[in-house]
Amino acid sequence: MILRQFLHTDPVAASYLLGCGGKSAGAVVDPVGDIVPYLAAAEATGMRILYVIDTHLHADHLSTGRALAEAAGAQYVLHAGAATSYAFKGVRDGDLLELGNVAMWVMHTPGHTPEHISLVVTDRTRSEDPWFILTGHTLMVGDLGRTELATSAEAGARDLFQSVQALKALPDWLEVLPGAYSGSVCGRSLSGKPTSTIGFEKRHNRAFRVEDEAAFVQMMVTDIPPPGAAQIRAVNAGQLAAAE
Repeated sequence: MILRQFLHTDPVAASYLLGCGGKSAGAVVDPVGDIVPYLAAAEATGMRILYVIDTHLHADHLSTGRALAEAAGAQYVLHAGAATSYAFKGVRDGDLLELGNVAMWVMHTPGHTPEHISLVVTDRTRSEDPWFILTGHTLMVGDLGRTELATSAEAGARDLFQSVQALKALPDWLEVLPGAYSGSVCGRSLSGKPTSTIGFEKRHNRAFRVEDEAAFVQMMVTDIPPPGAAQIRAVNAGQLAAAE
């Protein structure tokens, strides 16, 4: 298993290079900014990037996923339900993306956005058990993703409540590698620590602990979207040209 975490500060975000060193098969998840560091890291670890995956159409930054996929000769991956003006490899809940001895299972985890996916990752050289989950902006350390960036806050919150139930059913020891940390506009009470576990978040994440759907929805509808969110999503969907 090869895993590299990239922590960005402008905008605040986390992205990942992961895969199987032995089979030279890798993927990049939620790339931000300059694509050169991802290409350099893949070359340094001897991996060919097969997939570039965005967990969702981001509302807080312009994605460089398509540019990276083109440069690396990789497939660009989104949930099959993503509404874009360009072609991509569409995945659905339960789909498997293989990277040599590393397997990534797709979980559809809508709520932050309708097309949001998470990726459950297994290193088969160690175990058939999953090792970690890449949760994008659904489950982060200390909070959950905001729900008003792509739909109404209430509709997003109801979807997110169902996604939370699926995430809670995962093993407590499963590591959580999110797409953001403190300073991101996509969460409200985020920790500066960029990793956690399902079990720790079940015990100490206030939003993740709520068991009543009505109370959960009420908690999630208290904020307003950051300026420019709709425009950024439109650019990432290929429906609006980026400003020069």
